[in-house]
Amino acid sequence: MSRRKAKQADDNSADTKTDAKADSKAQKQADRKASKKSSPKGAGIVAQVRSRIAQLVWLVFVLCALLLAVGALVVALDANNQNSLVRFVLDGANTVELGIFSRKNGIKEFGGNGADVKNALLNWGLGAVAYLVVGRILDRVIRP
Repeated sequence: MSRRKAKQADDNSADTKTDAKADSKAQKQADRKASKKSSPKGAGIVAQVRSRIAQLVWLVFVLCALLLAVGALVVALDANNQNSLVRFVLDGANTVELGIFSRKNGIKEFGGNGADVKNALLNWGLGAVAYLVVGRILDRVIRP
């Protein structure tokens, strides 16, 4: 009989250890949930605002890069400059080039036959890539 009682006591202590581990795990999960609930609502709103601002910044930089890329394509295809859409694209590209990526006085100036096309493709192409890189970096810095 004493052996049976000793075995029951061992089984009870093993069950107690298992229950203690389960209780500890449940307590940790409850603490995590409570900490999430107790965080101020303002933190969630700030994160949402920062995320939206990051999206807006990325969109602006992508649109600038798109203007430069399409402008370079328009110049390369020798599109009709009298067309209002072509004029809009070229004016927009001239605006966002910031003088650094200018067709006339940019990073690299070509001379000779087809120099205008080469200047537009290289300078505005580099400008488009620069806008995408800077836009992505700013997006990562602003985003929570």
